[in-house]
Amino acid sequence: MRILSIFALLFCSQVLADGIVVDKVYHPYVLPNETEFEWRLLSRQTDDGNLLGQRVAFGKSLNESLMLEAYLVGEKTETEDFGLQAYEVELRWMVTEQGEQWADWGMLFELEKLHQSDDWEFTTGVLFEKEFGQTSLTMNAFVVYEWGENLEEEFETEFRLKYRYRWMPELQPAIEIYSGEEFFGIGPAFMGIYRIDRQKQVKWEAGFISEISQSGKDHSFRLALEYEF
Repeated sequence: MRILSIFALLFCSQVLADGIVVDKVYHPYVLPNETEFEWRLLSRQTDDGNLLGQRVAFGKSLNESLMLEAYLVGEKTETEDFGLQAYEVELRWMVTEQGEQWADWGMLFELEKLHQSDDWEFTTGVLFEKEFGQTSLTMNAFVVYEWGENLEEEFETEFRLKYRYRWMPELQPAIEIYSGEEFFGIGPAFMGIYRIDRQKQVKWEAGFISEISQSGKDHSFRLALEYEF
């Protein structure tokens, strides 16, 4: 657990991101010939109101180490009906083979554009995973660059962490940590894999993250489903 504490102290004391930090803790792995459909839901409740966000994505591996995904992002607030909010393209690079090095490493590159304005966001960062017996530690450290007609040009950083117990493939409990500017959230999460046939499988994730660095209410529930074939 020493490495978990070191990373948490290094990144959680220096993060600067001010957007919605709770999302998905990425694993660094890519399967050859992988194709997937993905759906994500995020429900966030704060003292300022509620927000419901959804993402749908289609992805396909380009080779044994690169995965390309395209997203449609929708949001609903207390004053605005659900509608398309942004488009996103994501490239995930598995830098090391699983088990080849002391830990498994990857990189993530994302480009997002808002639907009705000329505002952009580019994200890049490191994906890390290390197994300790029957547990796994996964960490993401991102740098975000924002610019556009309604966004102040700036760099931000984000940190995400998941420590899970691989109890059984279908059910794996975990603790997740997310951090950004004026945000430090932690909470329980669960994930699982149901294998159908060969490369066909369904992955699910759910988590409830509470912000603990501020006195106000800030709770997020996230859910994700992936069908890989």
